[in-house]
Amino acid sequence: MLLLNDILKDVPVMNIIGSTVVTVDALQIDSRAVQTGDAFIAVRGTVTDGHKYIKSCIDKGARVIICETIPDDIDQTVTYVQVENSAKALGQLASNFYGRPSSMLKVIGVTGTNGKTSTVTLLYRLFRALGHNAGLLSTVENQINGEVIPSTHTTPDAIHLNQLMKQMVDSNCEYCFMEASSHAIDQFRIEGITFAGGIFTNITHDHLDYHKTFDNYLKAKKRFFDELPSEAFALTNIDDRNGIVMLQNTKAHKYTYALKSPADFKAKIIDNNVRGLEMEINGSEMFTRLIGEFNAYNILAVYACATLLGVDKLECLTQLSALAPPDGRFDQIVSAKENITGIVDYAHTPDALKNVLHTINAIRKGNETLISVIGCGGDRDATKRPVMAQVAAHLSDKCILTSDNPRSEDPNEILRQMNEGVAITDRKKVLTITDRKEAIKTACMMAGKDDIILLAGKGHEKYQEIKGIKYDFDDKTVLRETFLELGK
Repeated sequence: MLLLNDILKDVPVMNIIGSTVVTVDALQIDSRAVQTGDAFIAVRGTVTDGHKYIKSCIDKGARVIICETIPDDIDQTVTYVQVENSAKALGQLASNFYGRPSSMLKVIGVTGTNGKTSTVTLLYRLFRALGHNAGLLSTVENQINGEVIPSTHTTPDAIHLNQLMKQMVDSNCEYCFMEASSHAIDQFRIEGITFAGGIFTNITHDHLDYHKTFDNYLKAKKRFFDELPSEAFALTNIDDRNGIVMLQNTKAHKYTYALKSPADFKAKIIDNNVRGLEMEINGSEMFTRLIGEFNAYNILAVYACATLLGVDKLECLTQLSALAPPDGRFDQIVSAKENITGIVDYAHTPDALKNVLHTINAIRKGNETLISVIGCGGDRDATKRPVMAQVAAHLSDKCILTSDNPRSEDPNEILRQMNEGVAITDRKKVLTITDRKEAIKTACMMAGKDDIILLAGKGHEKYQEIKGIKYDFDDKTVLRETFLELGK
């Protein structure tokens, strides 16, 4: 419970009707959750406009309405606060309501197309291993000092975000490592958060269903760095051709990392094999169980961030060597009898898929057959579907196109679009099986001794979403069970 006056601190207000000396029990953006004494923030979202539900929220007992357009029908018992942009104001409102928790943490935001989850998860595990209290906000899960809190979005809405950070403060956390997705940046979900640092991993083809153009997508990522405070650091992958763009207008201290270009933090791969990576970082050698060049970038970003936060370099490298890969990122399952290696990976963009397949091809001995199983999600960027199939077919010995999360779309239509991208020379390699479980079983039946199966796209997910229903489905579980069933 807090006075509205205090909640409005630093929020640009256009007009107020009613008293600001009124207590607010909770902030709500979901009209269904409103209870007596709450403040309802009417946000114009991508699906619906919160302004439509102002009257129903007042009927439920909302004490305060924060909106862009004040209704014609004024209720004298309610305070109305008019702001220019409700979504943008929400971040500061939520921060104020929960006592500005981000200012009491060192919050590190990671943005980019690929590598966000791996980077924040590795940072969280590293700082926990170093003895620090820390919080994690990621696609896979949220954690506070080892306690798992389920994750529903890459970045939660501003209310839940500040609520989680308040819990971190109450748990004596020093650090919070969080993904900052382009959707969250564009929708002002991280507004009002005080960042101690920002990391840019890379940017490739993704989310054009939402952003419409690559330029819009790039600008969303860049805005995160443009708004970093002068006390923060901005760390960017200079090997990415847009890496330098992120630093152009930032007030933060600028740092770069790279494998191929001159940079503040420079690494090179000494050896990349099935056991892991041997790397040299700024002149010091280390080994990590993570595999592939894309993970070399993740490890380098983590090392750079940790040292910028004051961690001893040798201790950092020692602890990094002991870290396991995040769930659903190049997860390996080996069959008992025929030594078939199953790899489960979240790769769901053309670039991520290419990285994983290049990594597998780099570490294989040469006589194994590589079978990839890949789908594309429904209600998402359709332009990448033929590209994903093209990459999978070209870089695999055999390829099975199947369903991912079709959501509201017809899975067969998604597969038709994917098949359009398969080159004529690769068509003999490709099978199309709509049912994902059947596709995995077929891949296992096709695989012989020492072969490799890649299940791409779903990674850590424990469900498959079809027509609005989430069915239990875990690629790793299905793979293990199929190996046993077939006696592989």
